[in-house]
Formats: sequence, C-alpha cells, structure tokens
Amino acid sequence: MPIDPTVAIGADIGTTEFAWTSSDVLLYHLGLGAGAEPTDPRELRYVLEDRLQVLPTFGVVAPGFRTFEPPAVRFPGIDVDLRKVLHGMQSITLHAPIPREGQAIARSRIADVLDKGKAAVIVQETEVSADESPLWTARSSIFVRGEGGFGGHRGPATQPVVPEREPDRVLEVPILPQQALLYRLCGDRNPLHADPEFAALAGFARPILHGLCTYGMACKAVVDSYLDAEVRRVQGVSTRFAGVVFPGETLRVRVWEDADRLVATATAVERDDAPVLTDTVLTLAATTG
Repeated sequence: MPIDPTVAIGADIGTTEFAWTSSDVLLYHLGLGAGAEPTDPRELRYVLEDRLQVLPTFGVVAPGFRTFEPPAVRFPGIDVDLRKVLHGMQSITLHAPIPREGQAIARSRIADVLDKGKAAVIVQETEVSADESPLWTARSSIFVRGEGGFGGHRGPATQPVVPEREPDRVLEVPILPQQALLYRLCGDRNPLHADPEFAALAGFARPILHGLCTYGMACKAVVDSYLDAEVRRVQGVSTRFAGVVFPGETLRVRVWEDADRLVATATAVERDDAPVLTDTVLTLAATTG
C-alpha cells in the first residue's frame, strides 16, 4: 500500500542541518521576479547585499535550497508516484525575522494523513531553530491523486476567509516565460516544471510553475503594495493552492484589508481568471507608536 496512515501519522522524517547565504536569498528573490524595476529603491532591498531583507516565504524553501536531485515522496508509511502529487496548502509562521545569512536545524514530521476519497492529503510540519531559539514553523500539505479511499478521516471542514465584498486593491503580476526554469535553481527540480514530456504524462499541456513560486510572488506583490516592501511587518503567510499557473501568464491578485491581516486570492488573467490561490493570509506584526 503506497500510504499506510498507521505508520505515517506522527512519523519523524528527519532532522536537517542547513545554512544559507545572502547569495541564496538574492537568487530566491530573483526567482520570484524581484528587480523587474532595477532602479526602484524598494526593489533594491531584494537584490542588493548592503540593504538586503528576506521575504518570509524564503523560510519554506531554505532547508532544501540548492538541492539538485528531483524530490521523492518517500517517508515512513508513504511511497507515492511524483506524477500524482500536487501542492495543496502552505504556511509559514515566523518567530523572528529571517536573517540574510545563517545556520539552522529543521525538524520535520508527518502531522497528519487525510482521506479525501479520490485523493490522500499528506500534512507535513517543520520546526526550524538556531542555537535552541525558534526561527519559524512551516506547514504544508500535498494532494496525492488516486490514493484516497483507505478509510482514514477527512479532516475538519475549511472555512473561507475572503471577505464578502469587493477587494480593496487588485494587483497584476507578470510571470516570465522562463520563470520556472529560473526558480528551479532554488531547489525544486521536479521535472513537472521543466520537462514537457513529463508534464504531459502528469496531464498538463506544458510545464507548470512551481506552486511555491506563485506563493512567493503573491506574497511579494502584497508586501510591496501594502507595506512599502517592509517585509519585517509580516509574521506569517498561508495559502491554499486552487489551480496551476503556466509560465508567461499574469497573476491577478485581489487583496482585502481585514483587521490585523491582509487576505488575498490569485487568478490567471489569460485563462478567464482561473483560480490559482485562495485563502491567502498575511498576518501582520502589531505596530507600536
């Protein structure tokens, strides 16, 4: 059986010691499209070492940055075909601002396995710390098509978080035709994002953009528009992946101000606003003064 929840749930899936440098942060930001306006002082905070800040979403990819082997979905009680896998949810909660360079330890576990009937959902949680001090917590889920129906629990019903009114702002974010080829240098070498033949076997007309690239691009767009590119004002970023993005398309990001958070959705403009991200939430740090 590719998924055995009795073995998988709660399984320790390892501890990773890792380090990152300002060059890694710069590459990550460029992979999200930073620097498109190369003389904009706000953009320079993403691409120049002497004023560099780190987008919170970098923490999601940092433990596996520059991992040059294609990923495998093999954990205790889990062994599934990569072609069946789609990213479902991603979140990160910061316990401190991410430094531009550093060393840390990531401890990961399988938090849950859900049975959605036609698919299984694997939930992974990673705690990252440095010198015994917590830095961030990342949580993700992946859908594994065709692996449901094993009699497990479905998990709690999700409640929509988008306010029932028109958005406060609408942002448009262009995606380069080569965006996925650049972003894959950050560590995700899944051929689904680069190899047309592999993408066809997975049921797509052409390679799709990494979900985490879309996640980071949407986060950056909201931070730039609402927070004047001050990334330290963000304590957490969560999203649900609702559909795929093809390189060369345009993201339409709708944003709502909602108390101490910013709520957003993203759609693909060229495909009649096909849903891409839903229930995207940027949790903001309390301001003083």
